[in-house]
Amino acid sequence: MQERTFEFSCRILRLYRYMLKQSQTNDVFCRQLVRAGASIGANLEEATAAQSRADFISKCNIALKEARETHYWLRLFRETEMLPASCFENLIEESNEILSVLTAIVKNTRINSKT
Repeated sequence: MQERTFEFSCRILRLYRYMLKQSQTNDVFCRQLVRAGASIGANLEEATAAQSRADFISKCNIALKEARETHYWLRLFRETEMLPASCFENLIEESNEILSVLTAIVKNTRINSKT
C-alpha cells in the first residue's frame, strides 16, 4: 500500500504542475489537493513505525481522512472543469480504491484490537 500511495502522490504532484500552467487555475485550491494527496502516503509511512496498535490506527485514520479530502478536491476540479474531465478520471478511480483499502485496514485493525 505504501508504494501505491507514493505513486498516487507523484501523480497528484504531476497534475499540480500541469494545472499551474493553466491560466484559470486557482493555486490555493491546487495546494490543498497536493497537501491532502501527499499526506495519505506520508501517514501510512508513519503507521509502519507506529509505537502501538492505537498509534497505527490513528495514523491510518488520518490517511483515510486525507484520502477523502483528496477525493473531494479531484471531484470538485472535474465538475468545475478546471481541466478536461479525462485528466481526473483515473485519479478519482484510484482515490476510490485507496479509500476502500484504507477503510478495510482501519476497520479490521479495530476489530482485531478488541479481540
